[in-house]
Amino acid sequence: MPEFLMQEQVEKFRRDGYLVVPGFLASDETRALLARCKKYLDDFSIEDHPMTKFTTGDHDHVGDDYFLDSGDKIRYFLEEDAVDKDGKLNRDKTRAVNKIGHGLHELDPLFRQVTLENDNVKAVIRDLKCHRDPVALQSMVIMKQPEIGGEVGEHNDSTFLYTNPPSALGFWIALEKCTLHNGALSFLPGSHLTAPITKRFVRLPQGGTGFEALPVSADSMTPPKGEYVLETCEPGDLVLIHGSVLHKSERNVSLNTRFAYTFHVIESPPYAEYDSKNWLQPTDAMPFSHLLDRTSCMYH
Repeated sequence: MPEFLMQEQVEKFRRDGYLVVPGFLASDETRALLARCKKYLDDFSIEDHPMTKFTTGDHDHVGDDYFLDSGDKIRYFLEEDAVDKDGKLNRDKTRAVNKIGHGLHELDPLFRQVTLENDNVKAVIRDLKCHRDPVALQSMVIMKQPEIGGEVGEHNDSTFLYTNPPSALGFWIALEKCTLHNGALSFLPGSHLTAPITKRFVRLPQGGTGFEALPVSADSMTPPKGEYVLETCEPGDLVLIHGSVLHKSERNVSLNTRFAYTFHVIESPPYAEYDSKNWLQPTDAMPFSHLLDRTSCMYH
């Protein structure tokens, strides 16, 4: 029997490729994380920032050292529409940041507590039985700023956090109310079972980043069928996201922010390969953290 999730929830995740878990974090935990996010924004120094923006699109993706070396740091990435043609912010810095990442789960005590030191996270991983020895490799807070919070087009997470075989699993936790108007997530249920991983996001030999095509059989290229489902969330709700499920979010057209904390786990060797092509690389000082007791994680 599952430890934390109900069996019906496990089955729904396997069928749909995602699962909303209401009230995963207590209200005091959620408020504390939100307050910490706002302190980061207040402390953000724009004077020594390289004005690095972030996008998940195929073109004009960030490819500089500020992004590539962020795995063991806490760094700030800007909304595309917050920077004018002269490279200057066109609004207050606290309303210009798209996300903060990618080492929050390691370096910040509050985020570490709800990620690496959270017994419920460990129980969920054991319940889903997607991994034998999972590691946490990156984390970020996504702000989705009012009126300019950019659209994130259809994608899957294994494209950006690739292993062979694919094994990414996302934990996405709403820190504020997520609605139709401020960019709540939408999913194509079941697409993880039919949509192949066709490309991966890599470091390019000449520097920067880009996409590398993956071999895909012709008979697996049938477009997934169905309609996208919008999932609104309350603060503290968790959304579990299979690495292959297609999902997206619309532009924030409201006057409200949409703060969310997300971190990802992958399978570790020898069960899956994470190679040097990936944009995010562990360091000697900060290797990827194992989430389960390695003497007892072989549960299947």
